[in-house]
Amino acid sequence: MDLKKGRLNTGYFFLGLFAIFIGLYPLRFIGLPYEQSLLGSKSETLLNSSIYLAAFYTHIFLGGLALLTGFSQFYKKLRRKRPALHRVLGKIYVGAVFLSGIAGLSIAFFATGGIIPALGFAGLALLWLFTTSNAYISIKKMNIDAHQRWMIRSYALCFAAVTLRLYLPLFTGLMQMDFIPAYKIIAWLCWVPNIPIAEFFIVRRLN
Repeated sequence: MDLKKGRLNTGYFFLGLFAIFIGLYPLRFIGLPYEQSLLGSKSETLLNSSIYLAAFYTHIFLGGLALLTGFSQFYKKLRRKRPALHRVLGKIYVGAVFLSGIAGLSIAFFATGGIIPALGFAGLALLWLFTTSNAYISIKKMNIDAHQRWMIRSYALCFAAVTLRLYLPLFTGLMQMDFIPAYKIIAWLCWVPNIPIAEFFIVRRLN
């Protein structure tokens, strides 16, 4: 195995590892009291809103499903040897993104920390929906190259769920920042750098 292929396989390994770990992460909060879950910082008004809670859980659980199904789409062997499975997983990914993205957009403006993280998460949700829509439209038109490019962009934004959880302990633990100032930065940092990284990957791998 040459060095280039070895680096690529290592990257895929960690991509899958993080996708599985963070994709399954919401399951640990099932049955937990709100104060011990991701809702611990929310107001009583939100916690008493069935609409907010439905949107919140739709976002985190289907977002996890998108992470789990999305990373498999980058394996060439799966696309070549099991095209039917590739299509099924792709449809699950697109459906999960649309529902999770719409739910995420609806709860973004209730983000802890005020308008700065709210706009960050809303921007993420909109771009996630936009890139995934273009990926779906491209494959319906049988434009495979465009489909691959848009899927890379879509999954780079999906991967914000991973980078957010990597940055939080870095900022609040290692850098000893207070949670709210750190969260305001991370709400943007978790996805904005992912876009140029995706474009770099597109240029290197698909051109």
